[in-house]
Amino acid sequence: MIDIKLIRENPDLVKENIKKKFQDNKLVLVDEVLDLDVKNRQSKLHGDELRMQRKNLSNSIGNLMREGKKEEAEKIKQDVQKINTELEENEKLESKYAEEIKSRMMKIPNIMHESVPIGEDDSKNVEIKKYGEPIVPDYEIPFHGEILENLGGLDLDSARRVAGNGFYYLIGDIARLHSAVLSYARDFMIDKGFTYCIPPYMIRSDVVTGVMSFEEMDAMMYKIEGEDLYLIGTSEHSMIGKFKDQLLKKENLPYTMTSYSPCFRKEKGAHGIEERGVYRIHQFEKQEMIVVCEPEESWNWYEKMWTYTVELFRSMNVPVRTLECCSGDLADLKAKSCDVEAWSPRQQKYFEVGSCSNLTDAQSRRLGIRVKGEKQNYLPHTLNNTVVAPPRMLIAIIENNYQQDGSIIVPEVLRPYMGGLKIIEKQK
Repeated sequence: MIDIKLIRENPDLVKENIKKKFQDNKLVLVDEVLDLDVKNRQSKLHGDELRMQRKNLSNSIGNLMREGKKEEAEKIKQDVQKINTELEENEKLESKYAEEIKSRMMKIPNIMHESVPIGEDDSKNVEIKKYGEPIVPDYEIPFHGEILENLGGLDLDSARRVAGNGFYYLIGDIARLHSAVLSYARDFMIDKGFTYCIPPYMIRSDVVTGVMSFEEMDAMMYKIEGEDLYLIGTSEHSMIGKFKDQLLKKENLPYTMTSYSPCFRKEKGAHGIEERGVYRIHQFEKQEMIVVCEPEESWNWYEKMWTYTVELFRSMNVPVRTLECCSGDLADLKAKSCDVEAWSPRQQKYFEVGSCSNLTDAQSRRLGIRVKGEKQNYLPHTLNNTVVAPPRMLIAIIENNYQQDGSIIVPEVLRPYMGGLKIIEKQK
């Protein structure tokens, strides 16, 4: 959510930002906010005038009572009662205007960074850089679901009977590899100076609307029936929510945290849930990183954070590239975002395995996160980035380490987390 002062002072800039995101249907929101803001401020001014009148009349009542002019005082009391009634109605009007303004402000996208490329959708994202040489072996690499099944590590049929499409059983050494990736990612981020955290896996609705747009919420979140609770789609939600309504001490910034959690997503509007693989699924696990920092430091953190993900993948012998997300592929609260994509030698193309975003002060304003300044309080910036998100990560590992005999070489950095196992062999 942006500052309403920006709409008051530069509505054209806000409208131009909306146009660049190809959301022209939201242009009317700016004019509606301006109109409601004028009415709200007029209502507040009228309320202040009524309170001043009431105060003056109350003083008069006291003076008249002391002078023994009870009858005159009673008449003024009736006037005070009328003011009280009018003030009550005016306060209801103020609340109505404030709520209508907020509901519109929550839908207006954050101001994008000037470097964000303009484009309608993810097809217009811009490649930044490749890391590692993408290799295509001279033998065929099967579909990842088939590889995992041949290694005795994936059971989708049982999962469908238990929960439906979009769920899975990971078994044996593949399940162990899955856990090894998460443990390695945890220690990797701790070594970078991040504090490890396991957050709540459910959050309340006021946290959900504080960390994401309504469109994202509808497409992603699972609601717990009969309760004000949602299953998290990523631990960033509860990690940023940790600071909700808090007044932070300046000397404690930045907060740098890495968190583990299962994640749950409806994947509404996605191109179907795969029946054979684990690329697009309803349930997965994830190691995340978040930063809450001084506004002037957020862009330095943004550059650091995505490089950590690149470094992690390269340490597991997975070639990757980074993509600058274009305006039409940028979620409403994000000021800038880049994706990390891993190389698929089977498909001979890259696929997304992580995303890094700077949301500037959008989440802080929604959640009421402030920093105590020397002269006045201010809003910190928040950032998030995927460290690793298996089992999708397994696709990158198994394809880039697949051998002609159907076995998988375990990346060296993961072997200590697998009891020294070097190769996952095809089951006979």
